[in-house]
Amino acid sequence: MLLPIPDVLTAEQLTRARQILDQAAWIDGKVTAGHQSARAKDNMQLPEDLPAARQLGEMILAALGQNPLFITAALPLRVFPPLFNRYQGGQSFGTHVDNAIRQVTGTPHRIRTDLSATLFFSGPDEYDGGELIVEDTYGTHSVKLPAGHLILYPSTSLHHVRAVTRGARIASFFWIQSMVRDDGDRSLLFDLDMAIQRINRDISDHPSTVQLTGVYHNLMRRWADA
Repeated sequence: MLLPIPDVLTAEQLTRARQILDQAAWIDGKVTAGHQSARAKDNMQLPEDLPAARQLGEMILAALGQNPLFITAALPLRVFPPLFNRYQGGQSFGTHVDNAIRQVTGTPHRIRTDLSATLFFSGPDEYDGGELIVEDTYGTHSVKLPAGHLILYPSTSLHHVRAVTRGARIASFFWIQSMVRDDGDRSLLFDLDMAIQRINRDISDHPSTVQLTGVYHNLMRRWADA
């Protein structure tokens, strides 16, 4: 499932974040690349231990914790601390697949990467190129979202970032370990939850709501690792 999630951050949060990101000291993005990805990766990144990066990461995690669409779609168990990258001057990231396991720097903790996420800090009019291209069983998808919007997609997908030929593409990227590891199972639960919410909205107190909610939770019991 490839899902855009709008307005993860407020206008005020975006303004403050851009002030920090525009003044930050960026380093070579290969520092967090695996062996295969390092050969395809050409971008800049904020150091993970930079206090400003940690501050912005905490702001993103807090916003996601209050975002019902993200929670419904991702069913998050653990979220990797957000990282930040910048593409400009022809930089790009060739086709790759994300590492299955990510070590959280400076801790003994690891997460399984079920879902990948990109949160845009640059608006589409600020740069040319820079589309995130995601390949799945339904074809190839080009993603370039407004600032403050997030794209969520399975980490098993082949993907790449096209070269940025004008301006700068600034974003946060991170991974989610879901309570439900299978993307097909998560998609079924997401569709079922959305249907339950629509019934509640359109036909309040419909008797089928309780039955469908029971089906949802019984499927969660069957599929979830919590």
